Amino acid sequence: MKTMLTGSSGLVGSSLVEFLFERGHSIHCLKRNSEAGSNNFWAINELQKNTSTGFDTIIHLAGENVAQGRWTERKKQNILMSRVQGTKEIVEYISDLKEKPRTFICASAVGYYGSRGNEILDEDSSLGTGFLADVCKQWEEESQRLSDLGVRVVNLRFGMVISPRGGALHKMIPPFKAGLGGIIGSGEQYISWISIRDLVKIVEFVIQTDRIKGAVNVVCPIQTTNRELTKALGKVLNRPTPFKIPAFMASLVFGQMAEEMLLGSSRVTPKILLEAGYEFADQSLDAVLQYCIEARE
Repeated sequence: MKTMLTGSSGLVGSSLVEFLFERGHSIHCLKRNSEAGSNNFWAINELQKNTSTGFDTIIHLAGENVAQGRWTERKKQNILMSRVQGTKEIVEYISDLKEKPRTFICASAVGYYGSRGNEILDEDSSLGTGFLADVCKQWEEESQRLSDLGVRVVNLRFGMVISPRGGALHKMIPPFKAGLGGIIGSGEQYISWISIRDLVKIVEFVIQTDRIKGAVNVVCPIQTTNRELTKALGKVLNRPTPFKIPAFMASLVFGQMAEEMLLGSSRVTPKILLEAGYEFADQSLDAVLQYCIEARE
């Protein structure tokens, strides 16, 4: 199978390239455009337009990191443009192909639902409010334009990715090892997470399952709270977790990013994947954290 992928150097992309290559995929990694003065996000000129490329699947993962630093107005603009404009260019490229891919898989996020407290959210749940919800809405709408051209479009709404290579866990481990770990805010806010091992298998499952289209929640069926995650990581690292970061302090340091990503509650369930028969390998948070810690050492 011939597959094109953006975001191949990121946390998800690098793991996915390895996994799909081992499964026999021929991988083409589309890079960002490096030409000075160009308004294009991608080096699409390297590909031959209006000819048969033979791509079976195009996977679009790339975008500005939303969990790094405060969301200044410039940062928010970069986040939005990297996803919406970046997706628009790829959609236009695919639209011009004589032979289009069967499947276009575009990353999205559970941020689509906004912060909803204890409400259980599935793919039929309504759009939430907030910056991330608006970004996800525009991102997904841009990708769905390909549906009218006969391409199967799947929007993968990722939860927090737990991996030994980086991401949120990579940032949490140093303070926790130093005995400075603690809950954020009330600690009762839900975190929807997915192990990197399940994530890459889910992408392959989606590629192979033609009946899956539209939004797909890529999260473990077992949701957890910030308090439970804090206690689990402290237990795995054998460190106390006595501290509590007040909500006002998190907001003071990280602003809107803290309010939506650290203090917001996202209790999301993977209804589409469960109905399609996907069997999750990792459903124990303790076991996933233990695996990641051991894999780092």
